[in-house]
Amino acid sequence: MKLFYFPGACSIGIHALLEEIGKPYELLKVDFLTGAQFKHEYTDINPKAKVPALLRDDGTLVTEWPAIAWYLAKSNPQLGMIPADLEGETRLLEVLDYMIATVHMRGFTRIFRSGAFTPTKADEPAVQQTGRDIIADGFKLLSHTLGEKTYLLGEYSIGDLALFMLEFWAGARLNLPMPENLKAHYERMCARPAVQRTLAAEGFA
Repeated sequence: MKLFYFPGACSIGIHALLEEIGKPYELLKVDFLTGAQFKHEYTDINPKAKVPALLRDDGTLVTEWPAIAWYLAKSNPQLGMIPADLEGETRLLEVLDYMIATVHMRGFTRIFRSGAFTPTKADEPAVQQTGRDIIADGFKLLSHTLGEKTYLLGEYSIGDLALFMLEFWAGARLNLPMPENLKAHYERMCARPAVQRTLAAEGFA
């Protein structure tokens, strides 16, 4: 398998999942700094022009964070990264969709790519503030979901890797406030060997 990624992008959660799985894979960097995601060498492979993207050994491509994580977890059931019962699966999908579609795409993207939300440069600080407000509301809800548990849904799951991604952006990149239980969750995630290897490989350790 091959993972298309950019250091520190949302692909970091999938990268860590591959490290948790422990099977051979290849990392292929898509250099956002040079606009490589928009060049035909990459768009011929992934017309969505974004990461993560997982090229499987049979030559087929899987895109979108939840789909890639779900495929990898289902393909490696020995890890128990998806709950075995319908209610657990439902709650995992619920929180995954919220983290990716709302906190990531509506919140963090307004900070990282504020120009995509307004044609006026002077409006970008307001766009970024809206992003911070969405993130703050999201972290309150995720803090409630986590509660006093070690992991988001109790047992370690792909949901924790999505939450780690958000916590990494807030803590390591933007210095945004987080509830205390999310800070503790982030510290637990950073203590996992798979996450440590991922951070080192992407240049953050």
